[in-house]
Order: sequence, then structure tokens, then C-alpha cells
Amino acid sequence: MALPILGAAGAAAAAYRAVQGAGEAISQGAGFGETLTRAVQGAIDTGRRADAASTSALTGQGSVTDVVLAVSRAELSLQMATAVRDRVVSAYQDVMRMPI
Repeated sequence: MALPILGAAGAAAAAYRAVQGAGEAISQGAGFGETLTRAVQGAIDTGRRADAASTSALTGQGSVTDVVLAVSRAELSLQMATAVRDRVVSAYQDVMRMPI
């Protein structure tokens, strides 16, 4: 039971490192749009890796541990993307409520 928790912690650490790298990219001159595009592409790639791990486990070529880790990473990426989306929508609504 501790293995999926460690996998989630590892995925959280990887997501933290990715966010830190994104912050460095913005400070080095990369635009927000480019950084957001890379983050979305990373989330898509994580989902595809989870699908591939699930497929390989179903065919008997992969282990259940790999599937659990890949799905945990994909779930964390989806949660992060949802949180960012919610913050962007909230910021947009705040701007729209500003008096002219």
C-alpha cells in the first residue's frame, strides 16, 4: 500500500520540478504562452504514458506497479491542469468585474 503513496509523492516532486523549470523559462525570456503550451503538452504526454502502461499490463508485458505509478502521475497532471484552469477563469472574472 505504501508503494502508490510513494509513487504519488514522486509524481508530486516531478510536477514541482516542472513548475520550477517553467518559472525559470519565463524569467529567461520564454513567453507565458510557450510555457503554458509546454505544460499542457507534458500533461498530454503523461496521459499517453499512462495509457501505454495500462495497455502493456493488459497484454501481460507490464507490471501493475508501473500502471499504478503512471496513472498516479496522470491524475496529478490532470489535477494541476484543472487547478490552473480554475485560477485563470477566476482571474478573468475578476478583470471583467473591474469598473471602467
